[in-house]
Amino acid sequence: MGVVKARSKTFPRPKRFDIVLVVLDPTVGSEIRKTRPCVMLSPDEANTVSNTVVVAPMTTGTDAYPTRVPCTFRRKKGYVVVDQLRTIDTTRIVQILGILDSTVQKAVLASLAAFFAP
Repeated sequence: MGVVKARSKTFPRPKRFDIVLVVLDPTVGSEIRKTRPCVMLSPDEANTVSNTVVVAPMTTGTDAYPTRVPCTFRRKKGYVVVDQLRTIDTTRIVQILGILDSTVQKAVLASLAAFFAP
């Protein structure tokens, strides 16, 4: 298992569906900004060999869209924002916060499948 060096901290490489704190700035236009929790979506096979990973930001905003999966994390209700996927360098990861509930994991995968369906 590799390690990630991020913002002067070293920790085990995050795995798929881990919730990680990510520095998303700088951004442009309507992209989700600031440092916030994100869900790791790239497969573990890629996460172990690449310095970039795919994440979906999380928000506590109240706007429900078909591409936003409802979830609760650390007693806060919010959404996994599937329509704002980002490929980030692992140096943007500040820390691992936890893991996404298995029921929500399935809902995220279903939303991704619908999002990319022809």
